[in-house]
Amino acid sequence: MTARTRMIFALLLSPLLAIAADSVPIAPSGPPQPPEIEATAYILIDYDTGAVLAEKGADQRVPPASLTKIMTSYIAAREIDSGRIHLTDDVPISVNAWKHAAPDEQESAMFIREGTTVKLEDLLRGVIIQSGNDATVAVAEYVAGSEDAFVDLMNQQAKALGMFGTHFMNSEGLPDPEHYSTPRDLATLTRAMIHDQPSHYEIYSEKSFRYNNIDQPNRNRLLWRDRTVDGVKTGHTKEAGYCLIASALRDGMRLISVVMGTTSDEARMRESQKLLSFGFRFYETHKLYDAGVMLRTAEVWYGKENEVQLGLTAPVYVTIPRGRYNDLKAETDVARVVKAPFDVGAEFGQLHVTLDDKDVVKAPLTTLTAVEEAGWFKRLWQHIYLFFRELLS
Repeated sequence: MTARTRMIFALLLSPLLAIAADSVPIAPSGPPQPPEIEATAYILIDYDTGAVLAEKGADQRVPPASLTKIMTSYIAAREIDSGRIHLTDDVPISVNAWKHAAPDEQESAMFIREGTTVKLEDLLRGVIIQSGNDATVAVAEYVAGSEDAFVDLMNQQAKALGMFGTHFMNSEGLPDPEHYSTPRDLATLTRAMIHDQPSHYEIYSEKSFRYNNIDQPNRNRLLWRDRTVDGVKTGHTKEAGYCLIASALRDGMRLISVVMGTTSDEARMRESQKLLSFGFRFYETHKLYDAGVMLRTAEVWYGKENEVQLGLTAPVYVTIPRGRYNDLKAETDVARVVKAPFDVGAEFGQLHVTLDDKDVVKAPLTTLTAVEEAGWFKRLWQHIYLFFRELLS
């Protein structure tokens, strides 16, 4: 007998799964190569799984320009969630923030005035929609007391998110040799923004807002060109070129593209659309299992209960080449001896989902209920039984 027991089952038979009726068959070898993208670096990922569908220079250090403001707004949204600041707060505008409204072609501004106050909600729209450097500095100063202190928060948050190729020197994205990120890190940040701050993320889809009798349009013109696009952010400096992070949701599947260093506003939109179209055409994402749903049971030793249900602590998604859903296989690998006592969430196995005999998902199987230790007599009897079973195996 082996040290572990296994159960193999076809995903198609699971009531938790659904197959897309309009799946497009593709060659067994998988999707074609991604299209040629005229950019310094780029990456395309699936939001639910984080699967990388296309990339070039994804770990290359690049100046992020105004894509930096995604981190600024993300930290502000977290502070709002904590209750330390509020959307209705009146934010004082400093001379330092006002100076960032200089009429330079590489900068943008909300046109706030020094010595006044502006509602935090308006400032955040100035950061996200208008990409105002003045609004960004005002938010940073309000959250942390100074922009330098806020930058410390940005770098701490970057490390917490696993953005190890990123370092910030300012809140708005002005050029600095030590201010850099990578396409992969920026995709990670965007994925966290959408997941952690869904209400805040809705601002990124707004096409314009009005402040001080000035209509300020969203610089992400993909919002007009593609109705499935609901974000995210543009960036531009001489050093960075024209950059765009885009996210689109089609038929329940969300993709995130990061395009860095194109030559024009039109180019960054065109190349982003190429990546998104490629991803949606040749890949599909499925939710395979929900969290907390029993996938199988395991025999319990030394416990008041004789068996326990095993499931997942988080939903399981998979991104695969389009048309390959029926080729997925799932297998559970569970410890032969599960000993009590244990709490909810104790790990006693693993789920493997494979395609062409390669793992596409690995997730721990954990207990859905706690089991207390049995009385001494049952424990003694089972101890003796297990001793002889192992001796004879």
